[in-house]
Order: sequence, then C-alpha cells, then structure tokens
Amino acid sequence: MKRIVFAGCLSLLVLDGCHADTPAASIDLAAATAPVTLDHVRRDGAPQAVAGFTLQRYTFEVAAAPTLTVTPAHAWSAGDELHVQVQNAMPWAVTLTVDIDGASPGQHLHAQIGLPAGPAQTLVIPLHAASPRAMGMQAAPPMPFDDDGRAILLATTVEGTLDPRAVRALRFGIPAPQAAQTLLLGRVEAVSGQDLQQAAYSGIVDRYGQASRARWPEKIDSDATLHAAHAHERSTLEQAKAEWVRQDKCGGRLDVQNLARTGWFHTQKQGGRWRLVTPEGHAFFSLGVNAVTADGGRSYVEGREFMFTDLPPNNGEWAAFYGSGDNRNGDQGASHGIGYNHGRWFDFYAANLYRVDGQGWLDAWRTRTLQRLQAWGFNTIGNWSDDALGQAHRLPYTRSINIAGDYANVASGYDYWGRMPDPFDPRFVQATEAAVTKASAGVRDDPWLLGYFADNELAWAGSGPQGRWGLALGTLAGDAKSPAKQAFIVMLRKKYVAPETLSAAWGIALGSWDALNVTGFVAPAPNEAHPAIAADYSAWLRRYADTYFRTVAEAIRRHDPHHLFLGGRFAVNTPEAVAACAQYCDVVSFNVYADLPQHGFDAAALRQLDKPVLISEFHFGSDDRGPFGKGVVSVWNEQQRGEAYAKFVAAAAADPSIVGAHWFQYTDQPVTGRLLDGENSHIGLVGITDIPFGGFVEGVHVANRNAVHPHE
Repeated sequence: MKRIVFAGCLSLLVLDGCHADTPAASIDLAAATAPVTLDHVRRDGAPQAVAGFTLQRYTFEVAAAPTLTVTPAHAWSAGDELHVQVQNAMPWAVTLTVDIDGASPGQHLHAQIGLPAGPAQTLVIPLHAASPRAMGMQAAPPMPFDDDGRAILLATTVEGTLDPRAVRALRFGIPAPQAAQTLLLGRVEAVSGQDLQQAAYSGIVDRYGQASRARWPEKIDSDATLHAAHAHERSTLEQAKAEWVRQDKCGGRLDVQNLARTGWFHTQKQGGRWRLVTPEGHAFFSLGVNAVTADGGRSYVEGREFMFTDLPPNNGEWAAFYGSGDNRNGDQGASHGIGYNHGRWFDFYAANLYRVDGQGWLDAWRTRTLQRLQAWGFNTIGNWSDDALGQAHRLPYTRSINIAGDYANVASGYDYWGRMPDPFDPRFVQATEAAVTKASAGVRDDPWLLGYFADNELAWAGSGPQGRWGLALGTLAGDAKSPAKQAFIVMLRKKYVAPETLSAAWGIALGSWDALNVTGFVAPAPNEAHPAIAADYSAWLRRYADTYFRTVAEAIRRHDPHHLFLGGRFAVNTPEAVAACAQYCDVVSFNVYADLPQHGFDAAALRQLDKPVLISEFHFGSDDRGPFGKGVVSVWNEQQRGEAYAKFVAAAAADPSIVGAHWFQYTDQPVTGRLLDGENSHIGLVGITDIPFGGFVEGVHVANRNAVHPHE
C-alpha cells in the first residue's frame, strides 16, 4: 500500500507555526491537518463524535507492521504522560503498540497495550519506563480502570528511555494483524502532574486480600459471608463419599496385581508401563498438589500502603500476621526489576484462616486441607508443603533437598533462580551432605514418604539457539579459580594434549593452555565447520550433570537407603542433564508448563533411557477470580481451567512412562505479589480467603478419579 502523508505540524506545548486554535500540548488525529504518515493504514470517512470525543476511524490492514506515524515539527516540552483518545471498533481485543522515538540514539520508549472492545476511553502512556514489576508484582491490575468517572486505560509496561523534549516520531501499530483492524483515534496530549500510574494501583486490595475492583462467585464481602461459606463446605466435606475403599492405605490400586511388596514406595516396570508402587505392593499414580501451606498469602505492604484498603492494625491480635523481610537478590533473574521487595509484609491468607477459626486456626486448616485433598481425589502432598500434613499419615508426601552454601557457581545464561551450583567444589559436597541430613531427619523410616526432590529448576541450559551449550560456555568464561573451569581444562588437556591440537579442532587461536585459564575467556559457539566443539561441550555437560546427580544420589543413599530420588525438577534442560538424571535418580521429574505433559519434555528420549517420569509441576490460570496474572499457561476463564486440567491429567495417566502429575499450587497467589518474586496469578484450588473454586475443584475431582480408576 502506498504511504500517505497528511500535511501539518505537531507542537506539544510549543505552538510555533501551528493553528492558533490547537490546544497547547496536543495534536488531534481526527483533524484533517494532522501530520501523520500512513503505512498499510487507511483513514476512513469523516471524524465522528463518540462519548464526548471527536474521533477519526483508521483501518490497519493485513501486513507485517501497519503503522500510523506522527512526526513532530518541533521539540516537545517535558511531560509525565501521553494521553490518547482511542476506541477499539472491533468486537474483540486488539494489541496496540506505541513507539516514541527520541532524537538521540538509544532514546526510545515502547509500550504494548491490550485494547479491549467497548466504548471510547483515554489511553495513558507514561513517558518513562514503567512496569508492574516496579510496583512489586508481575501482572498489573486489569484495565481500563475508573478514575473519578473517566475510563482510563494505562499502559502499565513501558520499556526504554526518553527525553520528552526531544522526540522524533510517535508510532501507533498493530503487529501482524490477520484481518483488517479498525481503531478510532482522537486527541493526543502530553500531560504533567496527574500521576495516573499511582491512581491505577490505588486501593486494589480489600481487607480480605482480594482484588477490590472485580466480582466473582467465591468473593467474600463480610465476615458473616466468610463464616457461612466455610460452614457450608464443612457439611459438604462430612457428607463426601470416601473413595479409598478400592485402594490400600497409601492410595494404591487393588486391581493391579503382581507388583513387588517392599515396605517402601518404589518403581517397577510391568507390561511395558512404569509404575510407582506403594509399600503394600499396589500401583500408585501420584496426583499431588504443591505448596500446600498456610503462609502463602504474604505480600509486602511497606511503602505501598496506598494499594490496600482497610489493612488491619500492626498490633493486638493482628500483629501475628505481620512480619518483615528482604528479598533484594541481584543474582536471581526472577527478582530483577521487582520493587517493594523488602520491609513489612502482611499474610492475608493466614489472617483469613484466623477470622474463620480463631486461635486454633492452624490445626483447623490442616484438618480441613487433608479432608479436601482426599475428597478432590488427590493422593500426594507435593513439594514445599507443610511438614505436618505428611506426618499426619493420611496421604503420602515428598521432601525437598534444598542445597545451599558458600560454594562456587557457574552462569549458564539463563540463571532465572540463580547461577548453577559448581559440583566440583568440595564445599558443594559438604553443603549437599548437610542438606540431605536435614531433609531426611525423622523421615528415613517413614513408609508414607514417597521420595526426595533435589533443588528446583536449575539452569542446566541458557537461552536462545545456542542455549544447550550455555553451561559449557559459562564454565570457560568463569573465574580462573573456578573448580568447574579447572576440571573442564583438565578434560580438554587430557584429550588434546597440545594446545595447537585444540586450536585446530575448534578453529581458534590458542597459544598456550594458560590462554584458556583467564577470567572471561570467550569460547567459540559450536558450528558445522568444527564439529569437535559440540562434541567437547556435550561431553562436558554430561560430566557436569553426572557429578551433580551422583553427589546428591550418594548422599541420599548414605542417609536414607529406603526412599526414591525423584530427580531435580527440570524446567530448562539438556539431553546430557536428563541422561545423567536418569542414571542416578529413580524418577526423572519435569516442571511442565504446556497444554499436555508430552509437550514439556522429550518423551522419545525418556523411552530410550527407560526411566519413569513425574510431572512435578503444572498449572492453568485465568484472570477472572481476582489475582491479575494468568499463570504460566493461561486459559480464558475458570471453566477452561477445569477442562485443561482434565485433558492434561488424562494424557499423563495414559502415558506408559508417566507415574504422576503434581499441580502448582494449592492457594492463589497474593494480588500484589508473593514475597519471593512478585508472582500474583490465579492458579490455586482455593482463593486467598480459603474458599475453594467450586466448579474447578469439581472438574479436578472427576479428572483425578478417572486417572486413578480408568475403567470406571
């Protein structure tokens, strides 16, 4: 499509040469003289009055990047926000991008907004970097919000840097539309002093820790309603039909014969299918829930009290639900950019449990939670859960080995939860011994213990097309004193003997072995011309993983010879790491965030390795029950959460390699973000008020029953 330029000039706060009747600090995209360039965009019809705005219809056509560009004729004066009158004319939400180019290199702001269908409104774009992460949470409040009767759509995430006084262009675009999309645009104004970003986050949480601006069936509006909801559930749980009559005491299936009875949970392959087996010798498909704990409602309040309405006083009976902490962790990618990450916090979930059951709230919660899990068809208490739930011996449980200490580490380029532990460091061996000693204390002789996980989502790979080799590249780039780096160099010297031989194999200039032993060494990326690079990196990745998993496995066997080693809960992985895990672990565990379990790991490789698989995390989230985030795998609404759960669990139960699936997590995350990293998604079985999401848990119950009793 040809480019069309509408002549005119834009001067925000400076009127030089523009029409005298143009308001200061504004440009009207509905005016015939608006200085715009249209690229795969057409201007349709005459301006029209809509809800008090005068708007012009623009159609963004099917193209890679249809764009409407406004080019200022003069400099802008400084402003805090850009206000744009806009309406989405489509019956669906449209993704709108807004780019503001500065006059100097590196000066650029980018915002991407989900523009909902509906009436005309004001789009507000901060003229500086902004993010919900800076406000202490990963997902922002829903937009638009009501600002004293005005519908305001705030761009909550803006990336880049800009001097508003030196702007070269303002671009509106829709990325790669599959059909023509029509927007109505009107006045564009630079505004100072309104601080609508703060207004967007003000009062977003009510006294119960719920999102204040939305309604949903389980929402609580008074203490009386809270008590009534729990009373109704108590009667329902008491009447629930026990489904354990066809199972042994640990939840094993009585209809599967000829499995070994060892007195401990173990794995066994039967007829081409891997199974977990209960201590009594019965098949067990582990259906678990992670983070079943009463302290998951903690969120920082210090410095952002404006977000909360009716916070309880920090004294008297409510003082027990306040605490303080500090989660400023520069080495952990998950925490980057998270503001309000230290100081005083409040635990909304525990406070609501106290509202329901008074001083005995914790014991009452434990009893109720175990009743729920059994009534909903779960048979395992998953990772990071209250130890007392496992000790009640009503459901099998898992333990986490959390290895921490002052040992060396290696960057892989992913490092979301931090850098990789260096298993070649003797201090790592000592830390592992201490962690296993702690994890196995008091449980090594407990037949209800399913097994141990070690660590969580370690950075076995980096990012991007060369991500598989991230740990090898990071090892060679490490400090000269790095134990892992020294071990890698020894391995290369043993293979190549002379540095010239390595130079030829890798296609690099290497005058001596000492040249490798410098901090920041830039190793070559694997390429077709030098296949030895990939071969050497692969050998190193396998040795690294072997050393890690062997160290942990040997410590477990020393302290607890009875129970299963359930793996390392892979998020990112390499073939080498998975193969090493399969060699030293009883089960290979994957945290799978995908529509089906088989889409989260290499199922064919696991069949070749001939090891059972446990899905140690999965979930589906939506944003129609309070928290703003939709989780890692999102669906449109609560009903689809249940449908997605049923599909996932059915696919897991039908797979001959998969021996269980564990949901993450029991309770919704706080609206304003959990302490660790600001996650604030609706992914729970119950809400912050401890009210179950009725339709969802009923769907979960049916899916769990079908997985455990597939022939009924």
